[in-house]
Amino acid sequence: MKPTDLAKYISQYLTVYLTGTKGLSSNTIASRRDTFILLFQFLKVEKKMDATKVVISDLGVELILDFLNWIEIVRKCSISTRNIRLSGIKAFFQYIQTQTPDYMHISQQILSIQPKKCPEEIMEYLTLDGIKAILDAVDTRSFSGRRDLVLLSVLYDSGARVQEIADLIVGDVRLQNPATVRLTGKGNKKRIVPLMKPTVQLLQQYLNENHLLSSENYYQPVFSNRSKSKLTRAGIAYILDKYVCSARNKAPLLVPEKVSPHSLRHSKAMHLLQSGVPLIYIRDYLGHSEIATTEIYARCDTKQKRKALETAYTVLHNPQLPAWEKDEDLMQWLKSLC
Repeated sequence: MKPTDLAKYISQYLTVYLTGTKGLSSNTIASRRDTFILLFQFLKVEKKMDATKVVISDLGVELILDFLNWIEIVRKCSISTRNIRLSGIKAFFQYIQTQTPDYMHISQQILSIQPKKCPEEIMEYLTLDGIKAILDAVDTRSFSGRRDLVLLSVLYDSGARVQEIADLIVGDVRLQNPATVRLTGKGNKKRIVPLMKPTVQLLQQYLNENHLLSSENYYQPVFSNRSKSKLTRAGIAYILDKYVCSARNKAPLLVPEKVSPHSLRHSKAMHLLQSGVPLIYIRDYLGHSEIATTEIYARCDTKQKRKALETAYTVLHNPQLPAWEKDEDLMQWLKSLC
């Protein structure tokens, strides 16, 4: 069967353009691929359209809006997920514009679709006592427990994204003073992050126990499963959730209702800010490309806001209330009113 123009351009977009021309990471490419998988699923289930016969001209604005609503309403995805799928579709039509002028008009129409406004959520983060409660919940008598303790310690201490920890290899770890880890973030951008002494000690013991410090293990994943394959994002989230549940049972006031691997990243950033570390350093620590992204922590930090207000506060009145009962003239006047 002869491929349609849509099938042809999607194939070139995913296998040639994104990988070769743009050089995007495998995670970004997978996200763009999943957008098309969902789109074809929507066309088949909701529109009764044969995916092998769909052409670019079929993808009008109304159909794309129906697809986005289907993601949000039928699949019950969040607004942010809806906007991510829209972003993927718009990126594809930006590519289409560069390949052929035939679809310039439909491309411009789809590129004009605005993302749905997402209500701003309150960012949850843990206190130092909350982090300690989770780490204390780990049973280190087993190998998996010792691995989990080191995993969660490095995840928090480095402020890393969960995928950055999943991708961490032995060659990225430097245990000599000053101890650091090299993290590979979005767009394959690398950054060096320092580690605190207690984390370094745990990591040293863990790597020694697993015989990973020899040069032939340079490309081995630091954190692996029983089959020696690197942990996935879902696997790391599962490990964290196990200890979060245990810690919440023992200290419900210290552990929020929702805790994800990204919560540890938020927590580290907030603790750095509360310790007086400037935002520009926190930006580099987290691997943000813009300082505006890091400023969310300053907006969420009520402790810092309270300190700033207390510093700027000027006493405008006597904090002691007057002793009305000792003013005999006033008391006599009040009694005369009755």
